[in-house]
Amino acid sequence: MVLTLALDAMGGDAGPEMVVKGADLALRQAKGLFLRYLFFGHESSIEMELKKYPSLQKISSIVHSETIITNQTKPAIALRSGRKSNMGMAIDAVAKGQANAVVSAGNTGAYMALSKILLKTIGGIDRPAIPAILPTIKGKTVVLDLGANIDCTPENLVQFALMGEAFARQLLDIERPSVGLLNVGSEELKGNATVQSAAQLLRNFPDLNFKGFVEGDDITSGKTDVVVTDGFSGNIALKSIEGAARLIRHFLKGSLSGSLRGKLGYIIAKPAFDLVQTKSDPRMYNGAVFLGLRGIAVKSHGGTDFIGFANAIGVAISMIQHNFIKDIEERLSMLTSKEENLRAITPTMEA
Repeated sequence: MVLTLALDAMGGDAGPEMVVKGADLALRQAKGLFLRYLFFGHESSIEMELKKYPSLQKISSIVHSETIITNQTKPAIALRSGRKSNMGMAIDAVAKGQANAVVSAGNTGAYMALSKILLKTIGGIDRPAIPAILPTIKGKTVVLDLGANIDCTPENLVQFALMGEAFARQLLDIERPSVGLLNVGSEELKGNATVQSAAQLLRNFPDLNFKGFVEGDDITSGKTDVVVTDGFSGNIALKSIEGAARLIRHFLKGSLSGSLRGKLGYIIAKPAFDLVQTKSDPRMYNGAVFLGLRGIAVKSHGGTDFIGFANAIGVAISMIQHNFIKDIEERLSMLTSKEENLRAITPTMEA
């Protein structure tokens, strides 16, 4: 089976150079798989980079676009360009069945807006969500939403929980993922009306491994396999974790280079520091899926390098292999039926 990936070649801070080099690395990492790439953007710019990688060039095609969506392009303007832009054409390739997944490091707002219009949402999902897999003390955890939806209803949070559970089951290989709802405290009476209502809805699904409320520091402790929140809080939590990691690295670098004793200590402990660096390297966790769409769309960080972009491609490949969308549809169908049954018997219980 050949897996075809549509790549927005103009997205990200480094554009075609980073995208093409990342695609080449992903190709070399995908042992035993047959890949084909469709690059969308300025043909001459892409072709110049592809010439550097003969093996990659053999399995790649370029689709030229005069209209380019940049980080400054507003979503409304991106929507007007529709299928004519580099990003729109890449997404549309998935919608038309010409590609199995699309990957872009471009404008997040434009990418989400175009993906929602061209790929449509899965039945039962009002809004797509952006998850991330973050390292924890116990292993890894899925956190969502990370910025796609600033204001959410309780129903939105429930949908995020179901999608996050399916995501963790498939990509983290956890049979029954535990789910927590981010709050200002773990006590049941804490939080605003939205999280309180969402928690009550989640408790009504007996086959969902819902653990109640979790706090901000529970994300990195690995208290639950999935942490659910709105895009406003989720994005702040993610940036706070990234900032804390940079601060710790800054302190370590200063203390280990400030004296001869520190430098000697670094030489001795270098293998351990290298391991920590690898586990906390954000490039290894790059690649966020727009959950809730009828096609696979993966968002790479715009500032990543070719290693991070290769990892985003790897996420797309994994989603294809696990038939992820079908799994979400089945889960939502089952839980929607249970919710309807619960509503049907509630008046009888009250009577």
